[in-house]
Amino acid sequence: MTDPNGATWRKASYSSDQGNCVEVAGGLAGMVGVRDSKDAGGPALRFAPSQWRTFIATLRGNRRG
Repeated sequence: MTDPNGATWRKASYSSDQGNCVEVAGGLAGMVGVRDSKDAGGPALRFAPSQWRTFIATLRGNRRG
C-alpha cells in the first residue's frame, strides 16, 4: 500500500489476516517507517536506517548490527 507521503507499506509474510501486525515502509526521505496495521491512518514511528538495522539485528540475536 502506498500513502500520500510516498511510503510503500508492507507487513511480514508471517503475519496472519487478523490485522494484528506491524507494517514497515521505505521511501520516507531516508527514514524507515513503522506503524500498526490496525490503524493505517494513525501515527507512525520513523527511524534512521542504521537504527532500524540495529533493531532487526538485535531481534535476530546479532547485537553487532
